[in-house]
Amino acid sequence: MNDQTNKIMDYPEHYRTYDRFIGLVKYGTILSVGVVLLMAITLL
Repeated sequence: MNDQTNKIMDYPEHYRTYDRFIGLVKYGTILSVGVVLLMAITLL
């Protein structure tokens, strides 16, 4: 990688990527808990 590109950080893109990652983790966790609860209700 070029030294010039290492010094220039695209902070708005970093923040958007972080927000998308947090959203994915949040909704993935909610979905996983929902599936487990649904399985517990229907299989017991």
